[in-house]
Amino acid sequence: MADRVTVIGWDGSPPTEAARAALGAATLVAGAAHHLALPEIPPAAERVRLGSVALAARRIAAHRGTAVVLADGDPGFFGVVRTLRAPEFGLEVEVVPAVSPVAAAFARAGMPWDDAQVVVAHRRTLRRAVNVCRAHTKVAVLTSPGAGPAELGLLMEGVHRTFVICEELGTEHEQVTVVTSDKAADHTWRDPNVVIVVGGRAAVAEDGGWIAGRDPGTGPRGWVQPDEAYAEPDGLGEGETQLLRAAQLARLGPRVGDLVWDIGCGGGALATEAARAGAAVIAVDRLPEACARTEAAARRFGVQLQVVHGTAPHVLENLPEPDVVRVGGGGAAVVSAVADRRPQRIVTHAATRDEAELVGRGLTEHGYQVECALLQSVELDTRAWRETERNVAFLLSGVLVDRAP
Repeated sequence: MADRVTVIGWDGSPPTEAARAALGAATLVAGAAHHLALPEIPPAAERVRLGSVALAARRIAAHRGTAVVLADGDPGFFGVVRTLRAPEFGLEVEVVPAVSPVAAAFARAGMPWDDAQVVVAHRRTLRRAVNVCRAHTKVAVLTSPGAGPAELGLLMEGVHRTFVICEELGTEHEQVTVVTSDKAADHTWRDPNVVIVVGGRAAVAEDGGWIAGRDPGTGPRGWVQPDEAYAEPDGLGEGETQLLRAAQLARLGPRVGDLVWDIGCGGGALATEAARAGAAVIAVDRLPEACARTEAAARRFGVQLQVVHGTAPHVLENLPEPDVVRVGGGGAAVVSAVADRRPQRIVTHAATRDEAELVGRGLTEHGYQVECALLQSVELDTRAWRETERNVAFLLSGVLVDRAP
């Protein structure tokens, strides 16, 4: 095992005294090509091109001597330190940090970033990173080849955002460019780069906030809000009552990085509450007034969502792939069309047992594991303990077992 392992962050500035001392004593240095070209590396040191961090960690663990690992930015922030400290390698590391690319990007943009979400976009995580950009007003994206500004822009179709693209930070080729999301695919961008994605209505904390990222205390407490909170003069629809929404949200489980479809969004209550959970939401309805009510609800609660006017199932064809879907209207035909897209979970309701059986059979035929419950809620006037309202509905949910986390 290496006698000593030092991880040095590099941000383009001259190495610190501690970094110079570690490099001067190194018998093995691992890093990217531009790191290994630094003049401070001893000529006799073994040089390891850093591709797979796990493979480099094995080389370091087998080395007899003093090892240094060079990494861009802060190596403890989405960096190599996590892998090097994995139990299977048995390495104890010292870290000499530098400014992270995220901090540098926001500094170049002259923006605070304690309220930003930070995500890493690889080919396998790109869709989830895009969903975070859809759902939040300020996001920093650490990109990678094949999951860069152009790909982000293409997948953001239908949602307007501004991209601040910071290329090759800390080098003589550093460049900062501001474009709208729909224009990002018109350019070729150099790696590495960081994309700051901003847009939408941001809630501003008067005291500067108390927690990094999105403040979980913004807005009223509770997964679901009383029906009256949506200020509908004629009340919400039969599929939008507070207790039914609570059950639907519990079955859906929307979370950060997910894309939720709410089909037949009505007054926008469930769409808004899914967005409050941090998920990206596309709300669909055939009625213009329902779309307007949903947009108003989103504004009232300070959340981001996309509203699409159109009739399902045809309007669904060009929408991005969902993770979970709530079908509030359209019946078995729409549920079947949704199931063809293979989301992890589908939730809907039915007014009669016959309708519930039809929907349940359709989900089963599509390979979903189906659950159904008859929900009955009775509102009581607690002054006289008399019944004031009764709602009955069949709650159906389908889980695609091979995709369920």
